[in-house]
Amino acid sequence: MSTAPDKKRAERPIRPSRRMAFAEQELRLISALVLLIGLGLFLALPFVLSIGSVVFLPLTTAIILTILLSPLADRLSGWGLPNVVASLLALLFFLLIVMFAFAVILQPAATLIDELPQMAEQVGQRFAELQEQFAWLAAANERFAEMMGQSGGQQVVLAGPSVFQQLAVATPSVILEILLTFLMAFFMIEARVRLRRHLLFDRASYGTSIKAARVMREVQDRVAAYILTVAWINLGVGVIVALGAWLLGVEAPLMWGGLAALLNFIPYIGPLAMMALLTLFGIGTADTLLIGLIPAAAYLGLHTVESNIVTPSILGARFTMNPVMILIAFSYFSWIWGVFGALLSVPILLMLTAFFDHVGRPNLVGFVFGEPLFATKLMALGADDDSAQSTHG
Repeated sequence: MSTAPDKKRAERPIRPSRRMAFAEQELRLISALVLLIGLGLFLALPFVLSIGSVVFLPLTTAIILTILLSPLADRLSGWGLPNVVASLLALLFFLLIVMFAFAVILQPAATLIDELPQMAEQVGQRFAELQEQFAWLAAANERFAEMMGQSGGQQVVLAGPSVFQQLAVATPSVILEILLTFLMAFFMIEARVRLRRHLLFDRASYGTSIKAARVMREVQDRVAAYILTVAWINLGVGVIVALGAWLLGVEAPLMWGGLAALLNFIPYIGPLAMMALLTLFGIGTADTLLIGLIPAAAYLGLHTVESNIVTPSILGARFTMNPVMILIAFSYFSWIWGVFGALLSVPILLMLTAFFDHVGRPNLVGFVFGEPLFATKLMALGADDDSAQSTHG
């Protein structure tokens, strides 16, 4: 007798609320899988990129150079030059800038190498004077160590390879990576027009083509505008540092200006390194400790004004990034590729930020508390399904 109601219940259509619940559960399951895969890639990627740095570091650098130099190649092509010639001239222009920057820095630095022993001896004298002034602190430390029962044991130091041996081993791989970088950059710049056509016209739908074009344009504009703007700001910092070093009577003012401009490309860590170099150089060359600290103090004041007033007012809100994300990207890529990773960290972060602005940023915190991982139009889709079902009914 209960077969008729069961048959009616089985034939009864699923209510929209239940269908929405099933869709939400399915979406949350897929989002959890995507989140786990993304976390696994984030943890495994450093080891893959570090082991394959000979391939991945030149490729990443070439991509960033392509984004930076493509507008210049487009401008040269607009003047009637062939695409190959325009791409080659854009790359040569970048090479000339890099060679000029290194010539400004390395040539005066070579003359200061002979003075390093004298500077190191003077720095040792200054620290010895400070140690004499704080001798009571060292005595208290020794007394505390005796009370704790600690004794100074002998340490065995193994001799490692010298600096020249390390340079001799690393030079061939560095030359190979530089050649690969510029070759890849040239072919990428030369193929930029074909790549744009492929992204625009080889898509399945018109909406996808428009979205791909917007993503590509936003990534290129944001990264290129950021690097060029920061380059002009850092050039101004370098000029001011060079003039200040000249006025203070510091040797090789052009070298210090070039170092300040280059290190300013590395957020937070670069200016700290510059301050450390100026401090050691000032202490090693000045007559007194206070006079030796003047160059570092002047640079600290300049960097404070530049980082808190000049750069934010010029870059604006478009390039404003979370300092925590900058430090995470800096430590992440420095761990993988060292100094080159530190230089590439901010452009890579800009590329990812521009990409996720169009695709959608994952809602990691909200996902833990039950919200969708990505912004969806699930309710609108459910309403469309309900209206379609009512029209068919």
